[in-house]
Order: sequence, then C-alpha cells, then structure tokens
Amino acid sequence: MSTSMQATAEASATPRPLAGVRVLDLSRVLAGPWAGQMLADYGADVLKVERPETGDDTRAWGPPWWNTDQGPVAAYFLCANRGKRSVAVDISSPEGIALVKQLVRDADVLIENYKVGQLAKYGLDATTLQAINPRLVYCSITGYGQTGPLSHKAGYDFAIQAEGGLMSITGERDREPQKVGVAVTDIMTGVYAATAILAALVERQHTGRGRVIDAALFDVQVAMLANQASNHLVGKRAPTRIGNAHPNIVPYQVFPTRDGHIVLAVGNDGQFARFCEAAGHPEAAMDDRLKTNPARVEHRESVVSMITQWTLHRTTAEWIQILDQLAVPCAPILDIADVMRHPHVLARGMRLSSPSTDVPPMVANPMVFDGARATGTLPPPSLNAHDGRWLDDLHS
Repeated sequence: MSTSMQATAEASATPRPLAGVRVLDLSRVLAGPWAGQMLADYGADVLKVERPETGDDTRAWGPPWWNTDQGPVAAYFLCANRGKRSVAVDISSPEGIALVKQLVRDADVLIENYKVGQLAKYGLDATTLQAINPRLVYCSITGYGQTGPLSHKAGYDFAIQAEGGLMSITGERDREPQKVGVAVTDIMTGVYAATAILAALVERQHTGRGRVIDAALFDVQVAMLANQASNHLVGKRAPTRIGNAHPNIVPYQVFPTRDGHIVLAVGNDGQFARFCEAAGHPEAAMDDRLKTNPARVEHRESVVSMITQWTLHRTTAEWIQILDQLAVPCAPILDIADVMRHPHVLARGMRLSSPSTDVPPMVANPMVFDGARATGTLPPPSLNAHDGRWLDDLHS
C-alpha cells in the first residue's frame, strides 16, 4: 500500500457499502471479472467459481508473471480479480451443478459470461436458479446479447470494436482502422453490468425479487459511440477517422512542440482567446474565422496549420507551465511507466503496493467514499485458494 493510501486508511476505514452482499462470479477473462472486482472493491463477498486445473483463461495470459507459492500468475489476471475468493468447480458434473445450486440459495448476485444457452444445459440458467432463489440478481454477459440474429456468436473485444463502429473512427484518416490500446468495450461492459446489478439490488429492497440482466458487449459498444452516433443520427453523415482531432471542437488534438508533442483540449472560446494570448497572437481570437468554435471547425485545416507554427516555438514543458497558469486545458503525452510514477497518481493513491511478497502491485479502484478509497481487501486469489472456507460457508 502506498504512503498516501496508508494515510487515507488511517483517516477513514475502507468503505464497504456492499458489505453482506454475496456474489457468485462464474465469469472469466475481462468484462465479467471486471464487474465482479468492482463489487468486491465496494465490499461484496465475491466467490470466483473457476474451472478445475486451469481456472480463468487469463491466469495463463503471460508474460509478464507474478510469482506465487502456487506458481506464476499472469499480470492480466491480476488486473481484474482483486478482492475475490476462488474455488474450483466442474460445473459440467452433477456434483458441481449441485454445489453451485447450493451456493445460489444464499447468493445475492450471480455473474456469468457463457455463450447463450450454454448454462441451461446444466440447469444453471436464470430461470432455474431464480426458482431456487427468487431474490437472485442474475447477470449474463455475452458478446451480442440473449436475442437477435448474432446472439449465437462469441464476443471478443477486438471484434466488437470493429463491428460496433469504434475502429471506423479510431486512427489516422488515410491509414488502416485501429482498435483502442485497452479492451475498452470489455471494461465498459463490466462497468455497465455493475451499475445494473446495483440498480437491481436497490429495487429488490422494495420488491423482494431479483432481476435477469442481459449485458451485451455489442450493445455497450453502440452506446459508447456517444456524440459520434449522435452526430450521425442528427447530421446524416457517417463519422470517419480523423486521428487525434475532435469532430466537433477545434483546436482539440495533438500539436508538435520544440521537443515533442502536446495535447491541446480547448473547449470554449474563452480558452481559445487565452491560448492566443499565450502564443503571442491575441488578435487571432478576434478574427471572424477563429473567434467562435463553429468558425474554427469550418476552417479546421487553416487553424490547425497556424497553431502548429505557434506550438513549435516552445518545449512541451514550457507550454504546460504557461497554459496551466491560464487555465487552458493541455497535457503532455506520457507512457504508462511515466503514469505509474506520476506524482498525482501517487498522491491520489491510485498505485497500490504492499510490503508483502504475496500481494502484487495493482491499480486501485478510482472511486473515493468520504475521503477513503474503495479497494478489495484480498489480493487476486490463487486457484481454489478458498476451498476450505467455501465448504465451511456452504454447510454453516
């Protein structure tokens, strides 16, 4: 744990707003486990039900590896499984099916990301399990949802980014379409699923009944198109790739400096006027072609060309210092190593570390409750590490 996290923990106990909520996490890879980790960070007791011998696929998605007494675990697995316990269950066997059904009796939430109809073969579908426990919130995460012509297809983030439109607007104009450097559709599906689960738990306080949540990566990706989808629906034109530029705002992109690059994110006309002043060209902000954002969008190419000549006169650090003082949004472009040692990351406690060799370094949950960060109290588990406690809970 970082120094700042220790100080925070001393000032206020770790927030656990979901204490007492029991979650069965039958999911693997990223979207489902991400949702389960969020619930664990908020205090839920999350039991990760994994395949015997191999467990979650991502345990083997290395290098790099984190070495434990039980053997190496891939860093990928660590990013999405903090705060959970692990048990190994063969859900295709009669014994495994019976055990999951026993666990469901006392569970509040079940998360799974099997193909549509697969768990019904084992009697672990929503209808069957809610007959055992009507209060169960059953969240099914799939690539394309439970209905529709593509519901049979497996969902992979890369493919969903492609078919869901994201790659068509990501990358340089004249180069091949690009995926985002993180599996954002998986992660956002996990976030959407977690919020839906929380909404269902609140509703259950009044109705006494759970819900069946159908969370589809494809649906989430379409929703994530946000202003780009709205631009198309209203403007009747399909947005295209424009690199780092913004379709609705100018200047809002990467510009070269004397020693590298800087991001300018000028969101209103006042910021643009202050930027022009900093660049030594206050008169530009009064030009009819420049003084309003719609005008700057209309004259995008000439505006960008002009600003490029200005930004080349200073280093990135010099621009950052000047523009920060003028409240003009800007940023250097850092690599991930830079980010992990960034003073603001450390001050906010976003990098978690521990003196124990059993606990890997991790990135914290970004939410803070009353000054304390919500973070699961258990490290990512070894496969079947909690079999004994699980059996005790089951028979208590």
